[in-house]
Amino acid sequence: MADPSSSKRLLVTSALPYANGPIHIGHLAGAYLPADLFVRYQRLKGRDVAYICGSDEMGVAVLMRAIREDRSPEEIVDTYHAQIKESFERFGMSFDYYGRTTSELHEETAQDFFRVLDEKDVFNLKTEEQLYDPEAEMFLADRFVIGTCPVCGFDEAYGDQCEKCGSTLSPTELENPRSTLTDATPELKETTHWYLPLEEMQPALEEWIDTHPEWKNNVLGQIQSWFDDELKDRAITRDVPWGVPVPADVAGRHGLDAEGKVIYVWFDAPIGYISFTKEWALEHNAPTKWKAYWQDEDTELVHFIGKDNIVFHCLTFPAMLMAHDDFTLPDNVPANEFLNLEGRKLSTSRGWAVWLHEYLDEFGDERGPDLLRYALATTLPETKDADFSWEDFQRRVNGELADVLGNYVNRTLTFAHRYFDGEVPPLDDPSDADEAMLDRIAETPAAVGNAYEQYRMREAVYETIDLAREGNKYFNDTEPWHTHDTDPQACANTIHVSLQVCASLAVLIEPVIPDAAQRLQDMLNLTNVRSSTPGDDPEGAIEWDDAAEPLLGAGHTLGEPEILFEKLDDDIIEAQIEKLRERAAEQDSDSTDSDMDYDDLKDNISFDDFMELDLRVGTITAADPVPDADKLLRLDVDLGFEERQILAGIAEQMEPDAVVDTQVVVVANMAPKEMFGLQSEGMVLMAEEPDGTFVPVTADAENGSVVR
Repeated sequence: MADPSSSKRLLVTSALPYANGPIHIGHLAGAYLPADLFVRYQRLKGRDVAYICGSDEMGVAVLMRAIREDRSPEEIVDTYHAQIKESFERFGMSFDYYGRTTSELHEETAQDFFRVLDEKDVFNLKTEEQLYDPEAEMFLADRFVIGTCPVCGFDEAYGDQCEKCGSTLSPTELENPRSTLTDATPELKETTHWYLPLEEMQPALEEWIDTHPEWKNNVLGQIQSWFDDELKDRAITRDVPWGVPVPADVAGRHGLDAEGKVIYVWFDAPIGYISFTKEWALEHNAPTKWKAYWQDEDTELVHFIGKDNIVFHCLTFPAMLMAHDDFTLPDNVPANEFLNLEGRKLSTSRGWAVWLHEYLDEFGDERGPDLLRYALATTLPETKDADFSWEDFQRRVNGELADVLGNYVNRTLTFAHRYFDGEVPPLDDPSDADEAMLDRIAETPAAVGNAYEQYRMREAVYETIDLAREGNKYFNDTEPWHTHDTDPQACANTIHVSLQVCASLAVLIEPVIPDAAQRLQDMLNLTNVRSSTPGDDPEGAIEWDDAAEPLLGAGHTLGEPEILFEKLDDDIIEAQIEKLRERAAEQDSDSTDSDMDYDDLKDNISFDDFMELDLRVGTITAADPVPDADKLLRLDVDLGFEERQILAGIAEQMEPDAVVDTQVVVVANMAPKEMFGLQSEGMVLMAEEPDGTFVPVTADAENGSVVR
């Protein structure tokens, strides 16, 4: 956990987006918006922050797109780097520096890092047979091979990872492999590569991970599963024509030819965090400034990523840093889970996505970014997959931004202008309600800040908007429209306190909705507030903790009020939903059956094998989350003749209340299994749709009935 009272400088990174396509809301919710909320808060706290990111331009995914579109890789990355960077800027991302891995300094930094590890004899060199496309006349890097996953049977698994079950693979492990370039069946051909010896580094990694029990459960759980399976050495070079070249002197040291060999993208990409920090330092005419953020123990390093990048940021990159022994290790890696869209898995290939640049074009750069930032911030998949829907987006905007925050600000400022000449009235002999509201102001910055420090961004947003809710209630309870005539000082006190609430909110909302925060500061004529974006602040600037105290003195002249947020009409939302459906339908019509993610049929079994299964009808009578297990629900299932406790991996898709009273089919003769200290006495059958959605297999029969 970050400690704002510490003198530690703060280095924050977000996972580098591939420059082979635009940014969508799933990307934002995973690695970018949470980091931006965090760093904006930290800047308002007065921390020394460097927020570093950039485009990952060396991946095989770039080369694949270039081949598909008959363009050069350079054209692909130039196109998408520019689009991604512009989209981030329009959205309000507050990077200190946004680089690209095709830069000369990045190539130099990655090669130097590789060279140091080679000189230390960290790597293992292995000569072995790898898949080779005889038609394309090239070795096939992992993403150029597709085949059947040996773990789950998914027949569209890539050579480095199965995107269905998450298993890390090597191309030669795939069953029925085929080249994505020519669809040819690959053949084996001998080649030599450098390997990072993760197997022998596992004890050191385990010891280091043990020093971070405060990390999120979903992160530690995935790390532990990798340790349980035992780490394997990982090749960190490739035979492909696009990437950071293996240094010729390093290859020559081993009597090898570096021609055609490049450094694996997941070795070079995280080094981008270092090279981009160097470029940031050069941009500030301080060439050695980067060292304080990477080589000084008084620095805290935090990586914001999605859950698909946990292994690289928690194991591979730390192993590289340990081996180099000249850089700080991450203090936290608060990975998020995945964001679904309208109840379905987000799928760019099927058109089921909301692209950031399109959203900004349609909703505008003036108010649009704040609306999406707020809606996503309240829906972040922090501990389990979450769902974004346009109706919820509308509800958040209309019900919370417009009705709660915007309405409160408008009624307060309008009242101040109408009855107090646009000035802050004096506070005199405050009532208990006045004092209670001032106390609420005093406690809110710490409460919100604590949530940010714990990487609970949704809670931080809730605590922030709750101050506006309390302000509205206070305004209603004190009834200034009545006391204006019956008790003018009580009315003045209400408006004084309400303006202080608005001033506090003008600081506290800035991490989430920075444009609205600036407009609110202008309406209040609240100046000299520390910025949540990079740059120098004047002496004595108002910062986060100051928002616990009244910021506006009696007699302070206010600016002109304006509508902070307009409500969204139904037709705007319906248009977005229809657009999504039309795009998905268009993609589906262009797809063949082979494009669908249906699992292959398993091998035939005999009738006797089937009869060994004892399938029974049961009713779920209770459902509860399993502590520390993000995917599991504990179910009580009434089988008629007895009640069973069954653990089901459906928590990420189904709420406990939604499954209670559902009749299901249970495998009743499975051997009991203990998980997370609980006994599971069977299995509830689920159908998995092509998009990964679970649907209970139900039956309309008496509990205990046999399913044949």
